[in-house]
Amino acid sequence: MDSQSAQYPTSRRTGGSFDSPSTRQLDMWGDSFRAENSPRTGTSTSMEADVKIDSKSEDAQRGAIVVSRSSDQEANKPNDKVLRRLAQNREAARKSRLRKKAYVQQLETSRVKLNQLEQELERARQQRQGIYIGGNSGDHSNSTINGAANTGAAAFDMEYSHWVEEQNRQLCELRTALQAHVTDIELRILVEGSMAHYEELFRMKSVAAKADVFHLVSGMWKTPAERCFMWMGGVRPSEILNILTPQLEPLTEQQVLSVCNLRQSSQQAEDALSQGMEALQQALADTLAGGSLGTPNVANYMGQMAMAMGKLETLESFVHQADNLRQQTLQQMYRILTTRQAARGLLAMGDYFNRLRALSSLWAARPREPA
Repeated sequence: MDSQSAQYPTSRRTGGSFDSPSTRQLDMWGDSFRAENSPRTGTSTSMEADVKIDSKSEDAQRGAIVVSRSSDQEANKPNDKVLRRLAQNREAARKSRLRKKAYVQQLETSRVKLNQLEQELERARQQRQGIYIGGNSGDHSNSTINGAANTGAAAFDMEYSHWVEEQNRQLCELRTALQAHVTDIELRILVEGSMAHYEELFRMKSVAAKADVFHLVSGMWKTPAERCFMWMGGVRPSEILNILTPQLEPLTEQQVLSVCNLRQSSQQAEDALSQGMEALQQALADTLAGGSLGTPNVANYMGQMAMAMGKLETLESFVHQADNLRQQTLQQMYRILTTRQAARGLLAMGDYFNRLRALSSLWAARPREPA
């Protein structure tokens, strides 16, 4: 034992454990190990913190990008102010087109009035020349009356010519719409426009009857072929029904009954007006033939002319009644028919009168044998 104790002087036993160099070395390694691991644990913690910070930073950047894109989309989306401005611009453009259309119509009306003034000036110059040559005040009075009547007739002829041109344009629109099978709403707009155009014709004729009823009744504002079918300043309403009915088939039983009743009532009204016109013509002839035709009597002559003038006012009334009958017939047919039937009827009636005008042109241009 003593020899062994002497051999390992540093070894001793303390509290049941051995304190040896190996043990102390292990302790030193453990301390060193703990010392080395302690900073590594801190580094790992800091790295994890850096990773979390980087992750948060990336999330923040992604959020900023999303917010930026949302902001760009909101900025690109038109706001209420821009939409109101666009609506105002469209409304201003629409009003501008309406003003332009009204201005063009005003120019056309001014042109017609200018032509009328030029014609009146030309007639006035001719009348003055007639006065200077003839020197008769009675001739001057007659020229003035004839000049006023001619002015009204010329104005109506010009307006009627424009009316025919507009009607041809509307007929083209109706034909195109029927071929394209447009909706009933679109077709109704065209039909109502055509009906309003006929209303304008009746208004024009009413004014012309007051200016010169003889010109209106004579039919000189129509082509020769049309004048063959004239009846009191226009076409017979029953004739209009005869033209339209074959073009409207098939008709329902109710429509057929309504058209038959309308044709019957129109013929009765036509007969009554025709009888009234015949009676007026007979009364006018009797008035002008009253007294002695061969013996000059100024008092008798002036009395006869005054009575005849009063009867001519009845002639104007007959023409108005005939136009009212034509107008009512068209309106009744429009109520009886469907929208597409009414469109076909207006197209057929317009084509019929166009063929009469073409027939007049062909007749006038026909080759003639030398006399």
